[in-house]
Amino acid sequence: MNIYNVERSLNDRDLARRTSQLIASQIYLILEQKERAQIALSGGSTPVESYYLLSKEHLPWERVDLFLGDERWVAYEDKASNAAMIHRTLLSSGPSASCKFHPIPTVQCKNPQESANKFATLLDTICTGQPPILDLILLGLGDDGHTASLFPGSDCLSVTDSWACTSNAKGHDRVTMTAPVLSSSKKIIFLVSGSSKQIALKRLLDPDESFNRTPAKLVKSDSEILILTDKDAFP
Repeated sequence: MNIYNVERSLNDRDLARRTSQLIASQIYLILEQKERAQIALSGGSTPVESYYLLSKEHLPWERVDLFLGDERWVAYEDKASNAAMIHRTLLSSGPSASCKFHPIPTVQCKNPQESANKFATLLDTICTGQPPILDLILLGLGDDGHTASLFPGSDCLSVTDSWACTSNAKGHDRVTMTAPVLSSSKKIIFLVSGSSKQIALKRLLDPDESFNRTPAKLVKSDSEILILTDKDAFP
């Protein structure tokens, strides 16, 4: 059974500051123990301010391999692209611009499945372990209980023999890490903000909740899972 540690911030600004500081400190600790750090970040709007703040942190960013947990199957320059958001916030300037970003291949591939296959190979090449082991992953939580692009009812929920798969939700084809990879991370952090997430967060914390309704329950760890939230999502 997962052990969750919920840490609540008073407002969005404090939450963004805490998130950026925690990621920075984790990267620093990782790089004290190994030559390179492999981390994955979430897309969406919730972490944007955290990434702006994180970009200013003076770390050995050139020793960081950066992935996304999922991506919409759109061109990198598309406004819906998580890669575009990462470039705009974390990689546009400042110390963090020197990190090695490995975007999920999208429309340069023939179809989403080819993208998923190439992404799985990329993870296998850069990370150690089967499934590939990340040092840190930051995940979001949708108001429907999804995380990355593991949505309720998606075929991805049952995929355990591949490191990436495809899904379709909210008008986009998507490529996402599968549950075994999300669960492999040595440090797992959920970032949850806003009153619309209250029900999903309660379900995530409920030990009897089904992953079919709340796919974020598929993320499992022998270590404590940290949830960073605000008072709107966790009154």
